[in-house]
Formats: sequence, structure tokens, C-alpha cells
Amino acid sequence: MAHIALPEGLPGISSGFAFRPETAKPMRELAHVLLHEPNSLTPGERELIATYVSSQNNCYFCQTSHGAAAACHLGDEDVVRRVKLDFTNAPISSKLKALLAIAGKVQRDGKLVTAEDVKRARDEGASDIEIHDTVLIAAAFCMYNRYVDGLDTWQPHNDGMYTKMGRHLAEKGYLKSSQE
Repeated sequence: MAHIALPEGLPGISSGFAFRPETAKPMRELAHVLLHEPNSLTPGERELIATYVSSQNNCYFCQTSHGAAAACHLGDEDVVRRVKLDFTNAPISSKLKALLAIAGKVQRDGKLVTAEDVKRARDEGASDIEIHDTVLIAAAFCMYNRYVDGLDTWQPHNDGMYTKMGRHLAEKGYLKSSQE
């Protein structure tokens, strides 16, 4: 049971958003820009960053819903699983590995990101906007994860629900709930 009286039957962040629509709007817009709007990183790559950070924060709802969105974009659930377990050996680009290393440091403490980390990402072809967006995705997902878990939202273990949610996120983005 959630720590406060959230709307019944809405999983994860959806219940917090329904409880406080005025804060949901900018949070949805930020997620939409970071994960869905056109960018030099593919939506699948950006969803993998969100999934990885959420897995490191042990937020079941976020790592599962964004993992489903990443799998929908990439057409490959196994790569999502492998990134969560050990991205350094996952079948992803060297650039994405360098960006995930930065995201992992941001997840722990933003001050851990070094000039060498940024240089490594640049050497692998990352642009300044890709580095910027990686840091912002990681920071934002720390907030989203803590929002979901800090309220003790309902996080069902229902693969079909997450697959449907992931498809909605991949196809329609973040401005409207997949629960409507």
C-alpha cells in the first residue's frame, strides 16, 4: 500500500501523476523531450540509459517499463537484459558504453563524472548534446525512480502490462498516460 492515498489501480509513476497533475505535466514533458523527441541518440539508446539508471536504483517499475520501451525500439529484449546486467559486455556501441559509464556515475553521484569519462565518450563519437542528455536522463531518472519508490507506489509484476506500456511509450511518447 502506498504511503499516501494515491488513486487505486494505477501502477508506478502513473498514480503519482494522477494524484498531482500539475506536477505531472512538466515531468511528462521532460521525459518526452529526453526520450522521445528527435535526437542524435536513438530513442532505443536513450531508453537504455533510463533503464540502466533505473536498474541501478533498483526501481522495478521504471526499469521494467523503460526496458519494455527500449526493447520495442530495438526489437531485442535480450540486449536490454544484458545492459542491465553488465553493459560493458552487452552488444551495444562503444559510444553507448561510454555514455552508460557516465550515466552510472551520475546515478551514484554526479561529482564522480571526470574529464576522462567525457573524453572517452567524445573519443567514441559522442557529441556534447549526447553527453549533456545522458547526464540529464540519468539525473532525471534518479528523480523519477525516487518519486515512484519514495511513495511506495503499486508496482505489479505483470509482464503483459509492461509490454503494453513500453509499446505506448515507444510509439506515442510521454505526454499522455498509457493507463488511459
